[in-house]
Amino acid sequence: MSEATARPTALHRWAERQISGTARARNASHPRDNSRVWQLVRADGRRFYLKVAATARSYERETFALRHAAPALGGGRAPQLHASSAEHLALLTAALPGRPAGELPLTAAEEYEAHRQAGLLLARLHTAGDLTGHWRTEAEDALNTAAHDADRHLEAAGHRLTPEQRTLVRYLADRLRQVGPLPLGFIHGDARPGNLLWSGHAAWIGFARSRFAPVVQDFVALACGAWLDRPRLRTAFLGGYGRELAPEEQHVLTCLVGLDAVRALTPRAAHDDPDAAERGHRTLHRLMTGVLA
Repeated sequence: MSEATARPTALHRWAERQISGTARARNASHPRDNSRVWQLVRADGRRFYLKVAATARSYERETFALRHAAPALGGGRAPQLHASSAEHLALLTAALPGRPAGELPLTAAEEYEAHRQAGLLLARLHTAGDLTGHWRTEAEDALNTAAHDADRHLEAAGHRLTPEQRTLVRYLADRLRQVGPLPLGFIHGDARPGNLLWSGHAAWIGFARSRFAPVVQDFVALACGAWLDRPRLRTAFLGGYGRELAPEEQHVLTCLVGLDAVRALTPRAAHDDPDAAERGHRTLHRLMTGVLA
């Protein structure tokens, strides 16, 4: 990564053509192997972010989101796509003010307001886009897909799970296959404090997992993280979102949280996120003891 940012490459030459000038590049990648992000600062001080998607699918998802759904959040509330390149799997966006909420020393009042605005913005996102045709079909089948993936995650987690935990997860996956219709919409797909910018105003970034799906799937990362020990943040978020979860959505959320906990125990998740395993064990313990239901 440092070599790539230190000398011109075809990718960076493409980016400089798009921003009409040379730029100083700073590596802004996350600490995982498939993260490739640079901050570009033009001579006049204007900042951009150049991101290479990990896969063609994530490139397509993020490009679609920034073109067709994220604008519904309002100006300055999501990245504005400046240019994209299918050849490089690259997206170039104008920089937004703020830093990830999870990295800031926020006061209790600031954190509450950040999560309230986060909920408000996701409510707008969930009604964006054209939910027709194959998009609707994919959204309606999303819970079956999640249930099917559970077996793969159980196998990958291996000895990290007890027999009782395996039984619970299989039960939760089976319950997902029996769920009736749920509210559908365009979801962010990775809605967590690390992707929530705060500058006094909230903004969402990181749309590589965005898609049409049951909207409750957008609450899994929060339920496994920020909401676990701070229920007031859930109250703030849902206050901004504009409604409480329906009973069937809460049931589905519990099932999805269990499946996500298993995914967090897989070697790949642990490689990408050193805290994933601890979070997964803690979530499963709460499910087993009935604290999280």
